[in-house]
Amino acid sequence: MKRILLLASLLPSAAWAQDLALYNRALSAFNSGDYDAAAQAFFEVNETSTDADLRTKSEYYLAQSFAKKELPVTAFIHYQSILRAGKAHPFYLKAVEGLVNVQQQLDDQYLIPNQLEKRYSDEWATLPLEVLARINYLIGQIDQRKAKFDEAQAFLEAVPRETAIYAKAQYLLGVVLSDPRFPGGPKYEQAIKAFERVLALKTEKQEDLLATQHLSLLGLGRVHYGMGQYQRAVEAYERIPRFTKFWDVALFEDGWARYQNDDLGGALGSLQALHAPQFAGAFQPESWYLKSITYYFSCLYEEAKTALAAFDEIYVPMREKLTPLVTADGKDEEFFFKLVNDSSEKIPKPVLNWVRSNERMLGLFAMLNQIDKEKAAITANQAWRGSKLGPDLVSLLDQNRAVLVKVAGKLAKNRLTEANEAISHFQNQAEIVRFETSKAEKEMAEAGVNQRKMLTEKSLYRPKMPAEDWNYWKFQGEFWIDEIGYYQYTLKRGCAE
Repeated sequence: MKRILLLASLLPSAAWAQDLALYNRALSAFNSGDYDAAAQAFFEVNETSTDADLRTKSEYYLAQSFAKKELPVTAFIHYQSILRAGKAHPFYLKAVEGLVNVQQQLDDQYLIPNQLEKRYSDEWATLPLEVLARINYLIGQIDQRKAKFDEAQAFLEAVPRETAIYAKAQYLLGVVLSDPRFPGGPKYEQAIKAFERVLALKTEKQEDLLATQHLSLLGLGRVHYGMGQYQRAVEAYERIPRFTKFWDVALFEDGWARYQNDDLGGALGSLQALHAPQFAGAFQPESWYLKSITYYFSCLYEEAKTALAAFDEIYVPMREKLTPLVTADGKDEEFFFKLVNDSSEKIPKPVLNWVRSNERMLGLFAMLNQIDKEKAAITANQAWRGSKLGPDLVSLLDQNRAVLVKVAGKLAKNRLTEANEAISHFQNQAEIVRFETSKAEKEMAEAGVNQRKMLTEKSLYRPKMPAEDWNYWKFQGEFWIDEIGYYQYTLKRGCAE
């Protein structure tokens, strides 16, 4: 009887020794850079060992092995499991750091930031400064999207100046502070200071600094516009270099600022650049409305009607395509994702470009592409063939892919609906301008005003030259690359005294 009891007491010790030997082999493979063998062994320990300590260690090093193998989505899935286990897990803080590293690698705007926001803990204060700064930025970004502006401000202001994410955090802080929905009203002066801090930064180690500075110029222009400081808004918009990523947006908003500043020739000049051939694929229905009212308030009614006709020619057919798509019943998120992902001809090209250029949409496409790459790499991995590891990983990736497809599909539908509603709105506005134009023409005719004769008698002056080294060239219907962005209309106002 004693022998049987002694044998039974030795069995767990033998199993533990076997698990420990397998773990040590996995660790040795990891340290030597053989991440295929390491992942396979850590997976086996995590799946089969009865020792909690060995399992938790294996779980963390399994995630690390995937990160080292440049499978960041697969690594995220395993870091996430540790994050959910909470501070009881001995590698809890290391997993948080791992999550932040793969988020930066993936530029994921959805999965990882939402996990960090849900499980934010004061214990993270001990994390490395760059890691904590990025967490604060990501949570501030989520709070801004949810219109939780006070919380967003607190997280963004917690990002230190010496970190690489500081410029992005300050830009987003400016956006938060200038939002009309900010509690107590927008804080324009504070927003200006945030944008100016970004513009004052040098290129030392700030992430995406140049693009962030261009966005800050847009933000600065919008703040001055909101304050009614239209000339200062124009100055901010015109600091954005030509042909850069946000130049088309700057041209459009510059047109509105010039219009509000009673610089109608300047407004039409900005729109002339925006309507140049290189922006043929841009979605800007409001630009034609702005062009029509600029002419209307100059009493140039034929030109106003020409702008409205251009709007109808370009955008009414787009709406005829979009309306059946966004109002059809029984279309799920996957349908809309497939439409946008496959560049379907059912969507007008400018609208498709507008939907696909959204930063969140680009991030979702990148994540889905990365998942497909990782699935292919895992399936082709000879070391994992015939084991449970490969199929388990593919299944986990498929689950995350399904979630992201739904998110992307919902975002695509929302953007398509927004585009359709924008065209509808400006179609209605165009009808108002048409009515007012016809009414004004009728009133002018009834008053006996010969507008054509009056315009003929008026002088047309060249625009003021910015400096002596500038040349004046009359536009003759051709778009030259060195001229785009420098157009200035001179108008004869057709209004009767």
